Amino acid sequence: MTNKNRTLLGFDFGTKSIGVAAGQEVTGTAAPLAALRAVDGIPDWDQVTALFAQWQPQQVVVGLPLNMDGTEQQVTHGARKFANRLHARFKVPVATCDERLTTADARARLFELGGFKKLDKQKVDSVAACLILESWMSNQI
Repeated sequence: MTNKNRTLLGFDFGTKSIGVAAGQEVTGTAAPLAALRAVDGIPDWDQVTALFAQWQPQQVVVGLPLNMDGTEQQVTHGARKFANRLHARFKVPVATCDERLTTADARARLFELGGFKKLDKQKVDSVAACLILESWMSNQI
């Protein structure tokens, strides 16, 4: 039986922006945090270090962007590399989670909350990170 009282961080990897969410396994919910700017998929590692220091996650989940037929695309390799770097730097278990449709779902969720003015790219990325994290937690039964 795993400890269901863990704090988790979720990431929606992108080459220009990486969405971030913090979650609690006990509730199965996540909240969006400020997205990280990235250059060719590389974030400011000092910002990532600050996130880990603040949240002290016991588990990390990185969304794996796949094509609709389940095949990998160029950004899939970047997401895997990012996940591997998180694991190497912070020595925390890192899982990947199929993220197909999370960006579309994030846009729909934000639109429901406030219309077009809420559809800011960083907000979409971080809400997508929430959906990735919540999806992963719901599959950990």
